[in-house]
Amino acid sequence: MPQKPEIMSPAGHWPQLRAAVEAGADAVYFGLDRFSARAKVGFTIEELPEVLRHLHERGVKGYIAFNTLVFDSELEQAAQLLATLAEAGPDALIVQDVGIARLAREIAPELEIHGSTQMSITNAEGVRLAQSFGVRRVVLARELSLHEVRALRAEVDCELELFVHGALCVSYSGQCFSSEAWGGRSANRGQCAQACRLPYDLMVDGQQRPLGDARYLLSPGDLYALQQVPELIEIGISALKIEGRYKDADYVALTTRAYRTAVDEAWAGGPLSIDRRGELQLEQVYSRGSGPFFISGTNHQEVVRARAPRHRGVKVGSVRQVLAQSVFIEADPSASVAPLKAGDGIVFDAADWRDPAEREEGGHVYHVRPSDGGLLELEFANDAIDFVRIRIGDWVWRTHDPHLKKVARPYTRATTPLAKQLVSVSVTARIGEVLVTRWQVLAEPDSVVEIRSAIALPAAQNRALEAEYLREQFGRLGNTPYELATLELDVEGTPFAPASLLSTLRQQAVAALGGQQGEPRSVPAAEPLQTLALLQGEPPANTGSASAEPQLHLLVRTPEQLEAALEIAPASITLDYLDLYGLRPAVEKVKACGQEVRVASPRITKQGEERIVKFLLKLECPILVRSAGLLQTLVAVPDPPPLIGDFSLNAANVLSAKALLAMGLERLAPTHDLNALQVVELANRIGAASIEVVAYQHLPVFHTEHCVFCRFLSEGTSYRDCGKPCETHRIALRDGQGRAHPVLADVGCRNTVFGAEAQEASAHLNKWRDIGIAHWRLEFAHETASEVTAVADVFAQALAGAITASELGLRLKECAPEGSTEGSLFVPDALWSR
Repeated sequence: MPQKPEIMSPAGHWPQLRAAVEAGADAVYFGLDRFSARAKVGFTIEELPEVLRHLHERGVKGYIAFNTLVFDSELEQAAQLLATLAEAGPDALIVQDVGIARLAREIAPELEIHGSTQMSITNAEGVRLAQSFGVRRVVLARELSLHEVRALRAEVDCELELFVHGALCVSYSGQCFSSEAWGGRSANRGQCAQACRLPYDLMVDGQQRPLGDARYLLSPGDLYALQQVPELIEIGISALKIEGRYKDADYVALTTRAYRTAVDEAWAGGPLSIDRRGELQLEQVYSRGSGPFFISGTNHQEVVRARAPRHRGVKVGSVRQVLAQSVFIEADPSASVAPLKAGDGIVFDAADWRDPAEREEGGHVYHVRPSDGGLLELEFANDAIDFVRIRIGDWVWRTHDPHLKKVARPYTRATTPLAKQLVSVSVTARIGEVLVTRWQVLAEPDSVVEIRSAIALPAAQNRALEAEYLREQFGRLGNTPYELATLELDVEGTPFAPASLLSTLRQQAVAALGGQQGEPRSVPAAEPLQTLALLQGEPPANTGSASAEPQLHLLVRTPEQLEAALEIAPASITLDYLDLYGLRPAVEKVKACGQEVRVASPRITKQGEERIVKFLLKLECPILVRSAGLLQTLVAVPDPPPLIGDFSLNAANVLSAKALLAMGLERLAPTHDLNALQVVELANRIGAASIEVVAYQHLPVFHTEHCVFCRFLSEGTSYRDCGKPCETHRIALRDGQGRAHPVLADVGCRNTVFGAEAQEASAHLNKWRDIGIAHWRLEFAHETASEVTAVADVFAQALAGAITASELGLRLKECAPEGSTEGSLFVPDALWSR
């Protein structure tokens, strides 16, 4: 029998937290001012006790988002913070970094851990891996359909949490490196620069493809899964999560209330009561265009509509006539449900003709007048609009509706508690004995207090104590966070209790329950720094050395690149092909040449894609492992092949690296969130022989379930009817600086957008060699065979000492397709000298 799922609401700070509580949230998640994936908002550690006390007094759970990757230099601070959090007693920590999950489990074993969606968990094996690190609940990737979630639910004994509302990332969470690549601001560190919300030109086979109004090629709409709530309950999802720690209190209040109502109605077995007006309120308070998207199954034409990247609200019409001081619009059908009115904020959307870099016209409506032909005339105050910039056909969006402030106000400005906790009261009454009352919060069986009268009860002269009278007196809980649900009376004889006595008992019970619920829920914690030191262990012997012979590993993605790699004869060739079944002849070809061959796994493997694992194993060669779930699967098979962990496992510190290596990896590529100095520090801690550095690559900035090929080069909705344009066309996304970022599809039809410039490590070659790093990987995306040869040749010369590292850098700028950059490896000189 499924349990009733939690409604889990976001809180950037106090206004949102209070709104969530009053609107009926079961749990609130929030960050602190460190180690949070929303770095711009959060509470201080000094505020935390008050935050948790407020939540717990109201019967609401408090989950702390500790969901960033943590660097080695921060581990001591993280360990001490974990001990502090154990004392404060949150209901759970939401964690991305497997090293932090391990550390939290060792410092405070009773502290509940939830696995963040940034763990990129998409199948049962990914869940089991998280569980092995002490995770009790997993936040699934937002790209899963209900069918996939149902299949996963059937295989695991773990609480599952799912996002149901709010912004979607175009990239799998935890697998986006665009901010790191282009701005030195890591999304895995809470500093997302939202490069997905920028306009791009689509380049198809080297030519720009006209897109009309669809220029925001990577900007998805917002998730809206209210109608799927009944099925989510039936599947057995433990928590329904609303995105939005950057959103305001109105958004938190209205979305929380909507999902609170839907869950209560579905749990009771009735239909959902939300109507079109209610849906429009949710769109109005914040929406980029909403839908269930991946939850309802793949439709690449819907996820990214690409007209605009920001809040749009509700479409209210389109322009039909422009005068000197007013505009006539034809009202959209939705306007009949929520009509446009004076005071509304609107924007004129000219996405089909205006340069995205230009500002949009918009302002607050001063008058709305019905006109001939069903049109509406709009007037604006204070010369807010430049009417010359408005064109016939422009869409009109209501971006702000002041009426919603009034709708949300009961929750955002509540002076007395709106959300109530149901309590049961049992009463024992005897003549000549004190009155005994026992008050229990139904949702928290441990929240129970016993309140006794100060005096013994006399015999009644007129009205004896009875259940109806007690219910009336004890039910007067209007200004408290409690509501009387049930009352049981065990009475003998005819005892009497005056109303004043019962009022006093009621007040004492309310105070006692609140005090009990608000008490810190501390859990035992070990000494943090000692625990950290034990996990880190002594620095391992550096099995590599400055004299270790460098091993060059090439990763290729096309048959032409493979031919060039075979001529080079590196230490190994890794095949990362679109066509999975085209791998077998390529593997056999490399083996026939007497060279070592490896195959790269997909970065994402979903529930139901087990055939991929079986196929990779049948190739009988080493595997470059890119997903945690796949790693869990591979290490469990008898006599697994050699396994090399890739960057996408997000090993950012010694704890996470050791944990992954201990599973059976031979080597590990650090996460791309590390700069070159941090790679050195990690290699010193785990042994340079355990590191495989990626010294040349086009950084995989986005890895997305959304298929750009299907969306813009076909009318299909998925791989079933798209015609597979990825097999016949090469595409790239050209940004505002003129850089063309290539896009490649993998075997699961997932797209990777690669950085235009090649990121290369020539500036750090000597330092990396000095500490004993011997395994150097060069990855090619859209390079020609001759470019593969040129890049590999200059690297081989540099590693052999035939050319200097500086000369290597200069030569790479010439032979890389779009030039080269140091990218995320950059280290300021001051840091190298410390």
